[in-house]
Amino acid sequence: MFAPSQEQVRRFFCEAWAKHLAGQPLTPLEAQAVDWMVQHPEYHQDLADVEAAVAAMYTVEEGRTNPFLHLSMHLSITEQVSIDQPRGIKAAVERLAHKRNSLHEAHHEAMEALGEMVWESQRSGKPFDGQSYIDRVSMRATR
Repeated sequence: MFAPSQEQVRRFFCEAWAKHLAGQPLTPLEAQAVDWMVQHPEYHQDLADVEAAVAAMYTVEEGRTNPFLHLSMHLSITEQVSIDQPRGIKAAVERLAHKRNSLHEAHHEAMEALGEMVWESQRSGKPFDGQSYIDRVSMRATR
């Protein structure tokens, strides 16, 4: 299993962004990441300075989203959908994207569901419940 450090994740995003801005070729994963970065101009300043990004702290008290966590979740959901794992997530996200008329908004709602499920799993000490996750994403498509 690939488990990069916080620093490696931040460097990955910043370096992919720098390559994009310089018009350099991107790996497939970098291209996926850049697609999400382009949709988040509010993070461009954070991505511009790799050393500042590595040193940055994003606290709840600060009231600001951690751009690297947010972008990582976009990539996670992109991967989940591409391989339909957990089984059914692809259809659930597609239904939600259709309902919201936006894949980006569907991802944000799936992120909320994913965050809730990870928190519950950690709190209870039980394994991640993939079906409950899919159910939460699917429920959002009915609202």
